[in-house]
Amino acid sequence: MPAPNMIPTTDAERLALISHNLQEVMNIEILEKVYQEGRTPSIYWGTATTGRPHCGYLVPAMQIASFLQAGCKVKILLADAPIELVKYRAEYYRHCITSLLKAVGVSTDKLEFVLGSSYQLTPEFNMDMYRLHSVVSSHDAKKAGAEVVKQTDNAPLSALIYPIMQCLDEQYLDVDAQFGGVDQRKIFALSKEILPRVGFRQRAHLMNPMIPGLQGSKMSSSEPESKIDLLDSAEVVTKKLKKAVAAPKIVADNGILSFVEHVLLPFSALQTGEPKFVVERREGEPLVYTTIEKMHEDYANDILSPQALKPAVTVALNKLLAPIQADFQNSEEWQKIEKLAYPPPPAPEKKVKVKKDKGSKFPGAAKKDVVAQPDGHVEGPGSAEVNVGKAEEALKNLDVKQE
Repeated sequence: MPAPNMIPTTDAERLALISHNLQEVMNIEILEKVYQEGRTPSIYWGTATTGRPHCGYLVPAMQIASFLQAGCKVKILLADAPIELVKYRAEYYRHCITSLLKAVGVSTDKLEFVLGSSYQLTPEFNMDMYRLHSVVSSHDAKKAGAEVVKQTDNAPLSALIYPIMQCLDEQYLDVDAQFGGVDQRKIFALSKEILPRVGFRQRAHLMNPMIPGLQGSKMSSSEPESKIDLLDSAEVVTKKLKKAVAAPKIVADNGILSFVEHVLLPFSALQTGEPKFVVERREGEPLVYTTIEKMHEDYANDILSPQALKPAVTVALNKLLAPIQADFQNSEEWQKIEKLAYPPPPAPEKKVKVKKDKGSKFPGAAKKDVVAQPDGHVEGPGSAEVNVGKAEEALKNLDVKQE
């Protein structure tokens, strides 16, 4: 296989680079046929523009960089909606992804961004959706979305429509393959089955692994401690990585090791032609890794400790993020879009202190002109009533037995 930063010269080398680091490929023969026809493969990857892009996006970004390096055309579908906020978020994602790929060091000449609303609202797309609805059972649609759509006993209809729409995207984007996480495998299998039923061709499907987050679970925008934002400062990155879960000698579900495998080693390979990750140690020579297998071996044997691994990952990640953050600081347009896409929450309303009404029975309640003296008595108009109360009222409150 060619070094990842070298331009492959044969179809076999291009296919090897496309499938590099993927967990699974469905119907690779479709891409082989594309090359036999003398065409350049076109691949699409879709993302929902909801939470802010975080470092989990570096995993598909490294794979997309490999596609571009192999000479493929890549279309990135930004799922938007007729909502002003989502429109701004789609633009924010475009800035982030473009800058991220530039940081990796690949050309973005064959990269194209497509808004879902640009074709999903057309009569033609909707008519084809109706056609697919007539050949897909509710059982198959629910099964297809089981890994990516929230499942409930009384799920909304959108949970059934979404997987079918994603299948149809392949046709309207006019691509040869769709790329996504292995969690979307059931949707990819549905696409392979149903598109030919309405006269459309099958596509190949490329799947990258799902890597654990910093807390051991999936890296998610909804869990701030499990992810690192692309614009997090070096100090914040350091703090989050210090808190990351990395049990000594445990390789399985280790988010730190997975991040090195699927982001930092490929990043080094794309930049220098050779995967390389260096771990400095307080004592002894640095540990230099060119394969994840050797890292796993040393970690399991406690040669590589979490205390040495985390600072090394921190240095490498901050190096990767630095040009992205520099792009952000130098782009007034990007900064403006960021404020529109993710406006700060409204400031909480100040509580107005309400003065307690002690009631008219409170001594001196209506005597605002009465002044208390240091020895406890009061002076001023009405002071007698404050000191002793009204005689008539006092007598009424006495229980005096008349003789």
